[in-house]
Amino acid sequence: MTEQDESGLHTRGSFWVAMRTVAWSLLGVRKHSGFEDDLQRVSAFHVVLVGLAAAVCFVFALMALVNWVVMV
Repeated sequence: MTEQDESGLHTRGSFWVAMRTVAWSLLGVRKHSGFEDDLQRVSAFHVVLVGLAAAVCFVFALMALVNWVVMV
């Protein structure tokens, strides 16, 4: 269940916030204040789940790229 603060933003448990957090961390560009905000708003379980899914997608993308390069 998600909770909302007075601004209407999800404070905990938002899966989409976890996806955004992981995407920013993969790019490696994030303000420290934004990082702290994300830590307060997202569940650790969601971050781990999204991180594992992103890692699997990254591995499959690399495998597809290697197969494409080898076939060409």
